[in-house]
Amino acid sequence: MSSPAKPAQRPANPNFSSGPCAKRPGWTPDVLSSALLGRSHRSAAGQARLKRAIDETHALLGLPDDYRVAIVPGSDTGAFEMALWNLLGARGVDVLAWEDFGRRWVTDIVAELKLADARVLAADYGHLPDLGTVDFERDVVFTWNGTAAGVRVPDGKWIAADRAGLTIADATSALFAQKIDWEKVDVATFSWQKILGGEAAHGMIVVSPRALQRLADYRPPWPIPKLFRLVHGGRIDDGLFEGVTINTPSMLCVEDYLDTLAWAKKIGGLAALHRRADENAAVLFDWIARTPWIANLAVDPRTRSNTSVCLRFTDLGGGEVSERHIADGIAALLAEEGVAYDIGAYRTAPPGLRIWCGATVERADIEALVPWLEWAYDRVRGTR
Repeated sequence: MSSPAKPAQRPANPNFSSGPCAKRPGWTPDVLSSALLGRSHRSAAGQARLKRAIDETHALLGLPDDYRVAIVPGSDTGAFEMALWNLLGARGVDVLAWEDFGRRWVTDIVAELKLADARVLAADYGHLPDLGTVDFERDVVFTWNGTAAGVRVPDGKWIAADRAGLTIADATSALFAQKIDWEKVDVATFSWQKILGGEAAHGMIVVSPRALQRLADYRPPWPIPKLFRLVHGGRIDDGLFEGVTINTPSMLCVEDYLDTLAWAKKIGGLAALHRRADENAAVLFDWIARTPWIANLAVDPRTRSNTSVCLRFTDLGGGEVSERHIADGIAALLAEEGVAYDIGAYRTAPPGLRIWCGATVERADIEALVPWLEWAYDRVRGTR
């Protein structure tokens, strides 16, 4: 078989990183010109900008009216640990882990909070734990979309509607791309830079009435750092849900997030964001189906992520070439060509590639990338 020719067309935007992900189409620094710089975030104008970000997020996600949203420090990690530190301990907890980020939450729960009644339901990369074994009499902690494995929960049907415990979901690479059944989720967290191409360090937390009731009724036995506190003086800090942030946010980042929310609304809202991610991922899924040397790391097609698509190699071409050599070689070669940046698998994942297909990526760029992947594979493993 002859070697593929070097493609003539490059992706217009070579940014396929899984976080921070690509800026929205048409973005330029000019969109930040109205940022409230040199002013206090606690001024009336500053709080109005922050509250607008909260309200527009609530509207875009189609949240139930009684769900509340806050901007918090520390990106998704800070938001999720805020949920764990404030809410866990009232009852036993089941924590699901099938890739690096879920395993981090296991460490938080078992090694840091030291919960005595914690049950870990784990699976290897490419698989989900058995969702049928989850006990909803307990609190349940999970990632909706495992970014490092490209494996997501297929839907919310496995979550009990009449659950006694809370469901706490790390949804940072799922929101705005995958359907979330909000009646099944009590807490969800995300960050601006992971899913919509915003700038770093800011997280958001979504809480249901059930989670708010837990906050009102329960006090955990451990100290809670100021940056994590959702309760002050025995009462829920309502100001957080009105734009009164715990620490100083970047109003430049806030302006950038508002710009992306405006873009999302302009193109058709949540349904359009879902459709763009699905169509982007479909380009890769179709290519995988017709290409014998590549496969989706997610074993079950129902669990394949439409944002962080993770790929493994099924044909190394013989000899002493390793998966690591091929994966690193392709990522380095395409970066050198200015075709695709940051597409290597996550550092703790099996060797392979990870390509972001979320809504801020253009389908034409995924289509242009595919021939380059074939060319780079042939170059790295040797001409057949």
